[in-house]
Amino acid sequence: MTLLSPEFMTRLESLQLRSRHRLAGKFGGEHNSKRYGNTIDFADFREYHPGDDFRRIDYHVLARLDQVLIKLYEADDEITVRLLIDTSDSMSVGGKLQQARRLAAALGFVALTAHDAASIHTFPERGSAPRFAGRAAIPAMLSYLESLEPGGPTPFARAAGQLLARSGPPGITVVISDLLTTEWPRLVGLRSSGSDLTVLHILAEQDTTPELAGDLMLVDREDGERLTVSVTDEILETFAERVVVWQKEIQQRVRSSGGVYIPLGPETDIEDLLLTKWRESGILR
Repeated sequence: MTLLSPEFMTRLESLQLRSRHRLAGKFGGEHNSKRYGNTIDFADFREYHPGDDFRRIDYHVLARLDQVLIKLYEADDEITVRLLIDTSDSMSVGGKLQQARRLAAALGFVALTAHDAASIHTFPERGSAPRFAGRAAIPAMLSYLESLEPGGPTPFARAAGQLLARSGPPGITVVISDLLTTEWPRLVGLRSSGSDLTVLHILAEQDTTPELAGDLMLVDREDGERLTVSVTDEILETFAERVVVWQKEIQQRVRSSGGVYIPLGPETDIEDLLLTKWRESGILR
């Protein structure tokens, strides 16, 4: 399974995650901060992009190789991108978890190539959350994401609480989930630590427009709860209307807390999403 094609990774290398809050330090990723200045330990080169500090251009490399590269330095601080991924059983429907893996891989790749760090948290919890930093960690991060499998319930409140209890400076928190849980309002609490919040809401066609008819016994695939229903066209129309209202409520709550809400499906082209729409919304630059 290949989460990111080589061509897509090449295009992602020019991007950086954008924090909408002032952070504790300035570092190789070029994020705005309260304390300006870097350590003197050289870390890497990358291609110059418009808006970069021209004083970082390595003119020796320019003279020898005719390439405009800037120097990156190790720093005292870094942004940690916290990826909170729903791996409950409902994510097995319609390819939702595979889309979640791809999104997390792309965002983690952007973070690591910009000398930030990425930690991956799952709900239900599957051991301690691994943390990855630096380009050398990209293969391990991708391998970990590929190993994630769906199963179990959606303990979102517990996962959000554990994330909030972690020490460290504010960073960027990205929730990737179908949010098929009554605990979804806990989303807004993830902003209380000062972290930027982005919610990637993945819903499959089966979630929004199920093909059901007649007298049925529905079984919750996560907790086994059973419900007897008689499905008519009128009920399906009412269900579709309620899905729209539910999505609007989530969007309103996330945005009112200062977060970014992005709905998408398992088949959404994430290359177009990241390289165009996310730059317009300010998540990436």
